Amino acid sequence: MISILSENQINNIREAGKIVSACHIALRDLIKPGILTSDVNDFVREFIVSHKAVPTQIGYMGYPYASCTSLNDEICHAFPGNEIIADGDILKVDFVVTLNGWMADSCWCYAVGDISEEAAELMKVTKECLYRGIEKAVHGNRIGDIGNTIQRHAESNGYSVVREYTGHGIGREIHDGLIVPHFGKEGKGPRIREGMVFTIEPMINAGAPECTIDSDGWTARTADGSLSAQYEHTLAITKNGPEIITNQD
Repeated sequence: MISILSENQINNIREAGKIVSACHIALRDLIKPGILTSDVNDFVREFIVSHKAVPTQIGYMGYPYASCTSLNDEICHAFPGNEIIADGDILKVDFVVTLNGWMADSCWCYAVGDISEEAAELMKVTKECLYRGIEKAVHGNRIGDIGNTIQRHAESNGYSVVREYTGHGIGREIHDGLIVPHFGKEGKGPRIREGMVFTIEPMINAGAPECTIDSDGWTARTADGSLSAQYEHTLAITKNGPEIITNQD
């Protein structure tokens, strides 16, 4: 079922979203060459707990960490660990916060030190894909309108869209009914309605769209070793258009 939430329920998600946003803003100063991906995860966990919230990903389907820290060719769901973050890397940090039973979710892609023009352009286009998708998330449109505009923008710039991972409804559950692909056809899929809350989170590869899964059973990476970028927001559909719950501005 696709959940339609009340204004009070969406207000609860907004409060969780404030913590997500504040943590991502704080990560801008933390993420530098020489730190470990585990340092990033420790910071995220402690930040969330210090705000009297819950790092939702710990234990979700057996996932053991508060965040996913995916470097370079890692698309998503990479385990934090002893890997040193180096100058020129791009790092995707993804986490979910639960506050008073309600959840918000966001991934952001960080440039580490001086990155290549190739990496910078991939990050730019991926962020544009996210915001172009959000522009289509209005009452009366269909979910396919979001995916279609993301796919067209990515492919027109020579990139590919990962198919295996999608946006999703969110509220009291991390994945709450709705699936939001980042590819597809206009006019297809569920109708977007006021009161829906869901994520848009395009994963865009510099090379081919195919991915492989590491032996840990979680880490997805590009099959051809190309760079991958991702940006994600949680948004609520209102009568005035999409509201970005995890806005960092």
